[in-house]
Amino acid sequence: MAITAAMVKELRDSTGAGMMDAKKALTENDGDMQAAVDWLRTKGLAKAAKKSGRTAAEGLVAVAVGQGAAVAVEVNSETDFVAKNAEFQGMVEGIAQAALAVDDVDALKAADMGGKTVEATVTDKIATIGENMSVRRMAKIAGGSVVSYVHNAAAPGMGKIGVLVALSGDNDAFGKQVAMHVAAVNPASLSEADLDPAVVEKERQVQIDIARESGKPEAVIEKMIVGRMKKYMSEVTLLNQSFVVNPDLTVAKAAEEAGVEITGFVRLEVGEGIEVVKEDFAAEVAKAAQG
Repeated sequence: MAITAAMVKELRDSTGAGMMDAKKALTENDGDMQAAVDWLRTKGLAKAAKKSGRTAAEGLVAVAVGQGAAVAVEVNSETDFVAKNAEFQGMVEGIAQAALAVDDVDALKAADMGGKTVEATVTDKIATIGENMSVRRMAKIAGGSVVSYVHNAAAPGMGKIGVLVALSGDNDAFGKQVAMHVAAVNPASLSEADLDPAVVEKERQVQIDIARESGKPEAVIEKMIVGRMKKYMSEVTLLNQSFVVNPDLTVAKAAEEAGVEITGFVRLEVGEGIEVVKEDFAAEVAKAAQG
């Protein structure tokens, strides 16, 4: 497969590797981007394992809490200017309330909102505001109590990041601290049991390959992997992470001391996983001028 300059740039942007290292990684892996990232990590050439999704789209995440359940909804707009518009915010708030009565985003689009479906309401708003919008996703959680937190709030209950934390036990103050932790640290799952086994095995294999580069005996490598996977779990699973409020405790230990159990969490960030193609405005104007 031909390795293009654009592919090399994409790999460099996502890993921080040098140009020649990025090109070699792609060449060695026949242009497979993810395999090239893993290859760079194995060789110790990637400065950071960045997330595949890039936050690019605008809009708001709104949270709504009901009786023993809560929901977070992402509604996208083209610009941040519209996200700050009171009319748009009012619509997003209504959509979040409607989401409390449904279980998925398709049902939400069909849900009633003041005599119209949510989807029809959004379509009407596109016509009046003049910018494309969409109800992208929602996530719902239930528990003995559910605490919400919004980061970078644009209005009450909505902002750039929305977090819900479900607790078994009553301690809203602690729940709010955990929600702020989730907003800041962005754990991949609640515990090791909730992680995709394929993701865990892939990480294990990458760590084995990295360890083998050291040339150490297999018996030593096996011990190294145990420690490295334990460290990995402490980085990506909420209950095993160091609590931002008190780094001497894990989140699980902090919950125990607070007299509650964390049973689940939801975190939605505006534009997460959406890649927007950057346009060359000058080139676009020049092209228009040429007719």
